[in-house]
Amino acid sequence: MKTNLINKVVIVLSVGISCCSMAMASSVVSDTVKLIDIAGKQRMLSQRISKDYLYAGRHVAKAKATKELRASIAELNRSHKLLVESINDPDIQNLLSFVKMSGEDFDATAKRPFTLDNAQLVIDLSESMLEGSQYVVDSLKKKVRVKESAIVGMSGRQRMLAQRIAKYYIAYQAGIKDKNTVDQMKTAVKEFAYAHKKLMKNKANTPEINRKLHEIDRLWKIVYRFYMNIEKGGLPLIVFNTTNDITKKMDKVTGLYVELYK
Repeated sequence: MKTNLINKVVIVLSVGISCCSMAMASSVVSDTVKLIDIAGKQRMLSQRISKDYLYAGRHVAKAKATKELRASIAELNRSHKLLVESINDPDIQNLLSFVKMSGEDFDATAKRPFTLDNAQLVIDLSESMLEGSQYVVDSLKKKVRVKESAIVGMSGRQRMLAQRIAKYYIAYQAGIKDKNTVDQMKTAVKEFAYAHKKLMKNKANTPEINRKLHEIDRLWKIVYRFYMNIEKGGLPLIVFNTTNDITKKMDKVTGLYVELYK
């Protein structure tokens, strides 16, 4: 009788410890997925800041672009601080230090008067910021190694690609008419289209996620042709507004994925 009671106690304790461990593991995954979303949004902000600098400099949607530029710089700095406070990994911390240094140069250059030289420098700095933020996202994804983190990362990346499309579109219209500008923009369009199809096929999607992805799909099927005609140009305002619309919608979708995979 006493032996049976001891065995029951051991089983209950084992189950309790196991449940506690599972809860802790689940919490780690949930927190990491949130950080992937934050770091992923930094990628988008790097592209949006440079896009806004170019739009404001070319006096296209100047008031909107200037307001968005200021808000994006402030958000970039707030999110960076949160990442620094939340991540203990030495390699990621070292990379975040580099991102901070690049961000300070980025911030200072984006506030200078518009010239083609400054525009090219802003674009170059935005590429460094993007690469650094992508490294943080990839490092966090490796830590949890779950499909969920990949979906959140992919969805969040769509926000960046939408802003990247607009950045290179307006860069070409502003006078940076080299092959790299055209190639980078067209590559961003193709990568967005590929990821969009994968997200729409994700079996874990909720009805709300599917509804929002279908809204984007309807818009994308019309506007991607405008983007691909970068060399023809003539539609910078449409590009500004539609890519912002897609970014906002994908931000909501990414938030829904974060909630789904908590």
